Amino acid sequence: MVNGCPTKSVLDYLRAGGRGKGKGKQQDGEVNEKVDSSRNASKKKSAAKQKSKKEEEDVDELNQMVVRILHISESPTAVTVKVSAAVKDVRPYIVCCIVKGMNLRQGNSLKRFLVAQTKLHDEICAKRTTATIATHDLGLLKYPLLYDARPPDTLKIIPLGRKEVKAVDLLRQLQQEAHEQRKQKKRQNVSGLHKYLQLLDGKDLYPCLVDAEDHVISFPPITNSDKTKIKKTTKELFLEVTSSTSLQICKDVMDALIIKMAELNKLSFDSKEVVGSDEETTAVSDHPAEEPTSFELTVLQVKVVDVDGNLKVVYPSKTDLMSSPSNLSIIR
Repeated sequence: MVNGCPTKSVLDYLRAGGRGKGKGKQQDGEVNEKVDSSRNASKKKSAAKQKSKKEEEDVDELNQMVVRILHISESPTAVTVKVSAAVKDVRPYIVCCIVKGMNLRQGNSLKRFLVAQTKLHDEICAKRTTATIATHDLGLLKYPLLYDARPPDTLKIIPLGRKEVKAVDLLRQLQQEAHEQRKQKKRQNVSGLHKYLQLLDGKDLYPCLVDAEDHVISFPPITNSDKTKIKKTTKELFLEVTSSTSLQICKDVMDALIIKMAELNKLSFDSKEVVGSDEETTAVSDHPAEEPTSFELTVLQVKVVDVDGNLKVVYPSKTDLMSSPSNLSIIR
């Protein structure tokens, strides 16, 4: 090769490192360029993913709801509900809790809450056939409370929007109203409380929640008492779910109610509606406007015991509110 080739060609050959080396270096350079390009693309893709993830986390944080559970041992004024033996064959299951931090003053917050409660009654409560929700202004309650069953002619209540009446007379009034409603609308279906009357058919005793002064504050599945009705000024709520079906249904309904309350509270906080803009409830103008400082709800446990003080259920327990949505943080 030395004899047959020009000196320059030989020197170029040796400088390249021998047969095929020059070409190999060129190929290696191309491979390295491809690897670098691939790495850059991978880094860009990773950065894009991280950015997308951060954006999702920011959105989740904006939508995040918080429910803090306060245990009975941490509450100096823990509320206990005693259950009489009389409810066993009538409507034996009850679950209760207290919710603080619910903002009902803001705009249409109260109306939205009442609409949500009605929707839960129609859906998860199967039109009150499996369970019934009752909400009370905690500040108007006189506890301890008793869950009892009483004869229709001795059970007295001040129904929402009505005067005090015996249960037997209330049902008679509602039945008469239902009859008039059918005649006027010329159809079989009725609305309001009238559609729940058949749920008490054949009962010798009617279930009721009674306060320390022996006032009936709840008559499930028909009505609550006007004495403990929630208003825009209500700051702390006493929640009650009763059922003739099962204790688990009471817990499921209460879970759904608290999750919905957390959603509504977050909505009210974010919307910044004018305090007291809803005409539904009076007595708001007597109080100065209060801007909510947080959408966090606090749920206080309530114990339900039998007449001897033996624990029947405490809500919420460690196993409650376990299937809450991903954007709801439960602080136990």
